[in-house]
This record gives sequence, structure tokens and C-alpha cells, in this order.
Amino acid sequence: MSAGPVEDRNTPGGPRIRGNDYTALTPPAIGSWTPSLTVTVVVPAYNGQDKLDLVLAGLSAQTYPQELLEVVVVDNGSAPPLRLGAIRPELTRMVVCETPGRASARNAGLAAATGDVVHWLDSDVVLAPDEVEAHMRWHHLAPYLVVTSYLRFTGAPLPLPSALATALADHGADGLAKLFEPAEPHQWLVDLLERTGGLVRDPHRAFSLHVGGATSVAARLLKAAGPMDTDLILGQDTELGYRLAQAGAVFVPDPQARGYHLGPSMRMRDKTSIDRVSHAYIGDRVPSYRWLRSHPARQWKVPYVRAIVEAAGYDDVRATVDSLLGGTIPDLAVEVVGPWSRLDPERRAPLTDPDLDLVLIGGHYAHESRVRLAENEPEATAAEPFRLRIPAGWAAGEESLARILDLAREQGHGLINVLLDEREDGVVAARLERSAAFARAAIVARPGEDLDDVVDDTHGVLWVDGESYGFAAAAEAGPPIGRRSAYRARMEAADEVARLKKEAERLRGQIAKWRDEAGRWRKNAVEYRREVGTLRRELAAAKKAQTVRRAGLAGSLRRALRRRRRPE
Repeated sequence: MSAGPVEDRNTPGGPRIRGNDYTALTPPAIGSWTPSLTVTVVVPAYNGQDKLDLVLAGLSAQTYPQELLEVVVVDNGSAPPLRLGAIRPELTRMVVCETPGRASARNAGLAAATGDVVHWLDSDVVLAPDEVEAHMRWHHLAPYLVVTSYLRFTGAPLPLPSALATALADHGADGLAKLFEPAEPHQWLVDLLERTGGLVRDPHRAFSLHVGGATSVAARLLKAAGPMDTDLILGQDTELGYRLAQAGAVFVPDPQARGYHLGPSMRMRDKTSIDRVSHAYIGDRVPSYRWLRSHPARQWKVPYVRAIVEAAGYDDVRATVDSLLGGTIPDLAVEVVGPWSRLDPERRAPLTDPDLDLVLIGGHYAHESRVRLAENEPEATAAEPFRLRIPAGWAAGEESLARILDLAREQGHGLINVLLDEREDGVVAARLERSAAFARAAIVARPGEDLDDVVDDTHGVLWVDGESYGFAAAAEAGPPIGRRSAYRARMEAADEVARLKKEAERLRGQIAKWRDEAGRWRKNAVEYRREVGTLRRELAAAKKAQTVRRAGLAGSLRRALRRRRRPE
């Protein structure tokens, strides 16, 4: 590789990508630049020695400098134990993880990794020679990217590692095609990218791109998001992808990063059963999957919205908190932040206790599961998608929170300020913050820069009038009203949207099948036309030969007749 211009990922602030529009970055052409970052390829494996040998042979042919490429194979309790094949990268080592399960094996590999970037790789995926380089040219541009390859699924017989190495040495990526085609594309990925404009038009589902087959993540971003959730049975990749998004990630599908999956994926073999199992767990942890949270009252491990209310007067706090609990968004947790550790309720003269209002707040919400009394505000990188900061003494209407959430979702804003009042000493406002936007801002902000300004750059900031959205001072708001009728209407609408999405997905699958069928018919038609042409040529040749034979016979007969007519 020769030297080429690569944006410095360590420049204070770094590049500012709006939403998930990774097209704002221009990666260098493969083979035209000089890398400096290290990468660890983590390959969790359970049995399958023949496939692992091919995976390592593919990694040994990578164009990324071998001194910057580390491979960690995790033997997840194989019997017999796995071994490292003879054809492998120089810096390859094996660790053993006896705890069964994909997440545990990945975490063991992550703990052993030393690279600036971690590249997940399944033990049945053979990479094109420039796949790692294709990933890494993105990671040199920004420190918060997640890059995924385009995989094709092959049913071809497995070659020997030596044959694979020879094919890669002689023909590069074309050598893989010679060995593994015909193969099917990763249709789920293709459909997702078509629906979302390559994840740029609809960034809210971008985290779904984090799949373990061949995906790379900046190690610093992984540290912020945390390791894989070992409590999950399936869906670990998606759940970690969600937490990476919450940590500020941008997701990049790179068509120049290619590889072959040896055989069908688990999802291809049994999608319905996999969805049934993963959805049972994912709904608790990924609030963005709204269709999995259709229950009108139950609570979830990760709330969709966390409201922050500073502990002030009891009446003001109660008016604000009760209005939020009575709204049409039950998927909510409330943090009332105050000096709770200092409380020592006065028993002899409680009415003169200087902390009486704090005591009353604590007593009033002691048994409300959605309200927590917090000494300090929880960290800004928490997993909930949205945070609402609202001053005590202001009440939200039944639909207020739902309406500003809809506004944030539809327009992609990172911050919506709700103007509640204007006073001589300034404005009073509530704030709906998109957690992922503020996490991204914290990564790219320059020293001393206001995060709101950075969020405006990366996601956008909007001001709205509180009265127009149903917010009012507590004294004017009245008691909270029931939410059931409005909630039912919203849920019915959500169910209808989910039904239409499912129907659209079914139709897309049917169209894909029809396209495949049409392709087969076109291919058959071409073959039939060739066959007809061949038969026509053969028929013409036969007719010509027959004509020649007839002419020859006729000539012979004429000559015989002439001989007979001659006098002796």
C-alpha cells in the first residue's frame, strides 16, 4: 500500500456525521493508503475444524499488513479440541472458553483482543483478501463506526485449505468465486438497505446491521457499550448493536467488503423459531422494537423514556410525576433526583421538619415501581432511547409526551426543547434528549464546546411551544386523567402499522421468489433457444445430406440407365 490521504481520527472533535449518513466520509481506495491501526479478528468456534481451517487460510491472504492483524480463535468447548491450521496469519492464537454459548465465547475473545478495532467473524465465513482492509479504511476516518460486510451463502463442497490458498494467491477475490459460486446474497441485508436507502434515510433501525458474521467495531466504542449479554439465548448481536447505537455509533454497510458463508445461516434454516426465542428476550432490552411492547401496562428492563425531575416542593413534584405516569406512554421510568441520603425523618415534631417535603415525596412514591429516588442523575450513556428533563411544577397532558416523541422519531432530532414559560431571568423549558445523539456529541465535541451545539450539528435541535403540546403549570393543569381510551387508539394504530409492515415483508419475500423464478425461466429460455438453434442446424444439415444423397442416387440411376441403353 502506498501513502494516501486519510482523515485523522484523533483530531479533536473528529468528523461529524449527521444521523447515520456515513456517505459524508470518503474512504480511500483499497490499496492506495497506509494504515496504522491494529485490528483483532475474533473467531468463536464450536467444532467444525474443516471450516475453521478455511477461515484461517482466508485470513492469511489478507492485504491488510500482517503485523497489524491479530486473530483470536475461541474454542467454545469443542470435542475434540480445535487446533490452529497450518495456513494462518502470523499473529494467531487460541483461547479456550468452557462456558457454552455464543455470547460467552465472543466475550472471551473480546477480553483477549489487543487491537484498536475488533472484527467479529463467524467460524464458517471465508473472507475476500481485501475484506479487512475494506473495513479498516473506514475506521481510520472516525472512532465510532460499525462496519459490516456483504456475505454470500454457498452450498459448494468445501475445498482443501491449500486449494483455497492457491486460488486466493492466483486469482484474489475471483478465486473465491471460482470455488464457492453459485451462492445466494444475504437477502435480509439487501432488503434492509433497499428500504432505508443504505441505512441513511431511516437511521432508527441501523443497529440491526450489527451481525456477527463479519462486522467490525472500534474497540473504544465496544468498551463504552459493554460486552455481549450472556443472559440472552439468541439475538445477542442485535442487542449489542442497539447498545452500540446508544453509545453513538454510525453503521456502515460496505459492498467492497465481501465474504462467503459456508452453508446457510441459522436464520435461513429456521427463521420462525429463532424469532420466537429472540423476541421473548429482546423486547425487554431494545425499546426501539415498539411492536414487541404492545402490552398496555407492563414494565420493561430498559424503559423507552426516562424522565428526570429535580426534587423540589412535594406538591410540585407530585403534579409533574403523576402527569407523566398518567399519560399514554406507560413505557416510562421517572428519576426524582434529590439528597435522599440525608433524610432522617423527625418523629416528634414532623410538621416542623425542614426536609418534610422530601420525606413526603419519598413516602408517596416508595411503592411505585416506575419511580426511583436517585441521589444523582444516572449516567448519560444509559440504554434508554430518550430522556425527558422537566422542571417540577409543570404537568404534561395525556398525549404531550407521545406527541413530542413522535416528533423526535419522525424528524430525527437529537434534542427537542419545550418552551414552558418566559421570565425576566430567562426561559423555563423541558428537554427531550435522544441519548444516542448526546453520546455521539460527547465523542466528537471539542474541549469546552457546548453539547447542545454539537447535537445540533449531528442530529438537529428543535424548539416547540409547550402550551401547543399540552404542557401547563401545575396550578392550571388539574388532576391527571385516565389514559386508556387514547392508549387503546394508539395501540390499535401501532398494531395496524405492524400488520402492514409484516404484510409488506411477506410481499417482498414473495416478489423475491418470483424474481428468482423469473430468473430461472429466463435462464431456461436461453438454454431452450440454444437447443432449438442446435436442432435447427442439425435438421438443416440432415436435409442437406439427404438432398445430396438423393442427388447422388438419382445420378447413379441415370448413369445405370444410360449404360443399359447402349448397344452391345
